[in-house]
Amino acid sequence: MDSPVFGDVQPATMIVTSAADNGKGTAHAWVDDNGNVVLPRQIADRYGLRPGVKLLIEDGGDSIRLRRPVTHLAKIYIEPTNACNLNCRTCIRNVWDEPLGRMSAQTYDRIMQGIKQLPLPLTVSFSGFGEPLSHPNIAEMVRQAKACGATVELITNGTLLTGEMSRLLIGAGLDVLWVSLDGASPESYADVRLAQALPNILENLQRFHSLCLDAPRRPELGIAFVAMKRNIGDLPAVIRLGSRFGASRYSISGVLAHTAEMADEVLYWRTLGESVPRSSRWVPVVRLPRLDINEDTHEALYRVMRGGRSVIAAGTLWGEKVDRCPFIEGGTMSIGWQGNVSPCLALLHDDTSIVGNLVRTARRYAVGNVNDRTIYDIWMDPAYVAFRERVQGFEFAPCTYCGGCNLGESNEEDCFGNEFPTCGGCLWAQGVIQCP
Repeated sequence: MDSPVFGDVQPATMIVTSAADNGKGTAHAWVDDNGNVVLPRQIADRYGLRPGVKLLIEDGGDSIRLRRPVTHLAKIYIEPTNACNLNCRTCIRNVWDEPLGRMSAQTYDRIMQGIKQLPLPLTVSFSGFGEPLSHPNIAEMVRQAKACGATVELITNGTLLTGEMSRLLIGAGLDVLWVSLDGASPESYADVRLAQALPNILENLQRFHSLCLDAPRRPELGIAFVAMKRNIGDLPAVIRLGSRFGASRYSISGVLAHTAEMADEVLYWRTLGESVPRSSRWVPVVRLPRLDINEDTHEALYRVMRGGRSVIAAGTLWGEKVDRCPFIEGGTMSIGWQGNVSPCLALLHDDTSIVGNLVRTARRYAVGNVNDRTIYDIWMDPAYVAFRERVQGFEFAPCTYCGGCNLGESNEEDCFGNEFPTCGGCLWAQGVIQCP
């Protein structure tokens, strides 16, 4: 059937070009004389919207959403080391049998060479499954990444944030320092981290905050908290602690249960079990206004949100399957300490976790190594691009809450016919586990 014509005007095509910002602090898209949807230059650059890119479009009924093109690389996680000076209850190393090591100067130099070939803006985050500050050259690594024009972040447990280290990181141009705090008292912190370290960490944070106040360019401070039954009551106090030191960001995550002990600590099984398909016409939709959450409303709201229905609260969706990989949607890649490139932090290493009533083994997935190929060549490899497209579409079996067969015990294949690596059992994609 021919497209409808209204007067002499044809419907607009979704060809995205770019235009200058209007300078008024607001952004508008418009349709030009050729029927192209035009976006402001800063929006197009931020999301890699260049001529020829393909965008996934979601129709929200009264709005549309353009998903980031899978060809846009926006953030690189770098794992300086997979070793750590703590031995926490929650750690993946409790179920590991892997060699520990740290990134060599040669491998890091290859990463820097690759980053210089990439367009900006770009964020580099020193993260992974170790303590970045235990790498002897970490401050210089930060300096080099900053010299490439990247925004640089780093996450630490805070125990090694000495005065000298704080000065080096600030001087190197660090943009955001994330500190993991899983308790607000020495006792609750030690209960998770198995170390009497909180007083020392708070002293380190106070010194870092004071040094930032005197610095010509101040890094932001973020607080990361892993929520579980044993420490969820400390969350308000942890946020207050962060405020004392000028924290401007907070990242709250569920716990990924690597052991039976941690499986008893999770706070999200009921949420996963009541997940419903986003597009099912059989699922009732409840639209809620903005409401105070207090003693008058919290019980009623809780019952509505957990009732197996789609809930839209002031325009925000609750109670539905998420099925969105934050790493793919964020345009990220992850580089392990040996130079192996993975699509996400979750696939950097072999991992055993407990998901519902299943013990799930996820095999690592490396798409290349920076010592052999450039970052750009790896990123644009057709097989890797196809994998990102597959994950963005997320046609995987719902292994996080199904539990109906033993295919959910690994990421090798699923009952929808997907082959390794399958992502239907990933808790990151369900919004349960979050990484800064």
